[in-house]
Amino acid sequence: MNEENIRELMRWYLDAGVDETISDAPVDRFTAAEQSAVFASQAEPDAAKASQAVPDAAKPSPGKSDKAGKPQDQKPRQDNTLPQGAEAAIHTAVSLASAANSVEELRSALESFDGCPLRKTATNLVFVDGNPAAKILFVGEGPGADEDLQGLPFVGPGGQLLDRMLASIGLDRQSVLISNTVFWRPPGNRTPTTAEIAICMPFVERLIDVVDPDILIALGGAAAKTLLAQSQGIGRLRGKWFPYSSPRLPRPIDAMAMFHPAYLLRSPGQKREAWRDMLMLKQKLTE
Repeated sequence: MNEENIRELMRWYLDAGVDETISDAPVDRFTAAEQSAVFASQAEPDAAKASQAVPDAAKPSPGKSDKAGKPQDQKPRQDNTLPQGAEAAIHTAVSLASAANSVEELRSALESFDGCPLRKTATNLVFVDGNPAAKILFVGEGPGADEDLQGLPFVGPGGQLLDRMLASIGLDRQSVLISNTVFWRPPGNRTPTTAEIAICMPFVERLIDVVDPDILIALGGAAAKTLLAQSQGIGRLRGKWFPYSSPRLPRPIDAMAMFHPAYLLRSPGQKREAWRDMLMLKQKLTE
């Protein structure tokens, strides 16, 4: 490729949202695709021969059960188990988190914790921002590119909108504490996996215990479902108060779900509902 083609390719990458690499060596996807096609073409004759070699009587008929009583046409169940090593990482996270008795001790524990695979591709740990003594705790989904570079949650365009939302009811970053359900940026800003959230959750839960806020706000559907133990979408969860409790809290915490600021930037028509949620928060502060 000449220099002009390379320049156009890089421009296309940027337009597609690619802003970082996670491997030192490039991968030739074209060669990989060609090899896969060759392997598939070589495997087809062998598969056909194997199929012909099976007697018709041995071939399963539609709806017929095998020896275990399972219908042959039944689809295999999906494996929802945690990936290898995740369970051990969760146990380690529980041990480290339970030993922390302050926000700073939790940060130190996270800095020494290497059980979350997101850490390998992230630039910085993104833990909390704001006032650890605040009575309002916001928990979002995960850090983005700006947060990863600065090591602080909600500092990108979504964070700037959150600042304006707080200011609309007389609050600022020194009035609240802000965190996420995972503390390292997922590559490409993808949604954190169930395993990644589960590995970080002991630290999130301990953060809530240590801060002991009066109000807990889950920003976005992923955070809402995780913290509120709900299966409904954010559109149905927002605008309501839920009790959040844990064995180490002296009493249940008033919790509410709100649209994530990044979603509001993409869907400005939902800002009216977000404003209603902010008014609900303001009303709760006066009770």
